[in-house]
Amino acid sequence: MAGTGTSPLNRAEQFIWLTARVLEQRRFAHHFLEGSADAVETALAAYLNEDGGYGHALEPDLRGPVSQPLHTAHALNVLDSIGRCDGLRVERICRFLTEVSTKEGALPALLPTQRGYPAAPFIPIVDDPPAELLATGPVVGLLHRNAVWHAWLFRATDFCWAAVDALDRSHPYEIEAALAFLDGAPDRSRAEAAADRLGRLVRDQRLAVLDPQRRAEYPVAAGYAPGEQHFPYDYARTPDSLARHWFTDEELSRSLDHLAAEQQPDGGWPVDWRQWAPGTALEGRPIVTLKALLTLRAHGRSLH
Repeated sequence: MAGTGTSPLNRAEQFIWLTARVLEQRRFAHHFLEGSADAVETALAAYLNEDGGYGHALEPDLRGPVSQPLHTAHALNVLDSIGRCDGLRVERICRFLTEVSTKEGALPALLPTQRGYPAAPFIPIVDDPPAELLATGPVVGLLHRNAVWHAWLFRATDFCWAAVDALDRSHPYEIEAALAFLDGAPDRSRAEAAADRLGRLVRDQRLAVLDPQRRAEYPVAAGYAPGEQHFPYDYARTPDSLARHWFTDEELSRSLDHLAAEQQPDGGWPVDWRQWAPGTALEGRPIVTLKALLTLRAHGRSLH
């Protein structure tokens, strides 16, 4: 029976049942209602293509059926969250990643096969897209963290190290991608040193709102939507992330207070990126809501 109370979790549950896709409903049930991992994987399979990649607007800002690296990274995150990032399912994904990689052996954000299908205007479609840390870092870090070994990882890992080492000016999403790589990179001492440098960069360039009460004083990155800012919890999603050391206990606690307070009257959390179509915002909010709930729980905040 669905929760009908007024706790943050009960309110979020009602929002999920009201608005979410089947995949996010299954994910919520798995994480918070003892639902099965099999049900999540069955829902995810609807987005799988014959080439081993994922499409069909799994990442809501890219519409249409074609496989894309961003969809496939999203699928890997789902599999990781249910402990299924192994075996033939990941072998198939790695074959897809090999086929779509650039000459550097890394991933572009968007393949030109997207042309002709709707896509967010802030994700440009080009004929010969470059390899990007944004697309490659989270995938490489996640595969390493799950002890996946595949030939694709060797050059992709080298690409990520070079990209991270070259960062001197950046923006929040690129830092998140770098951090996702570093949190899973096998060379832990090198990862810790690189993360320390990135933490100083985040603070020096004011890429995290350290005091939500003074949010207006922090810059918004070029090309981001008004108010599309990042907070300590966006980087340190779990206490064991390397980014946890970037912030004081007080700074992280204030940001978590802010995250909890962002729950809307309908029980869901808002999206803060640029909204370009009604359906994408509707599909994005349950994803953001799940991420908020999991972040709060990971940091020991009560949802009841």
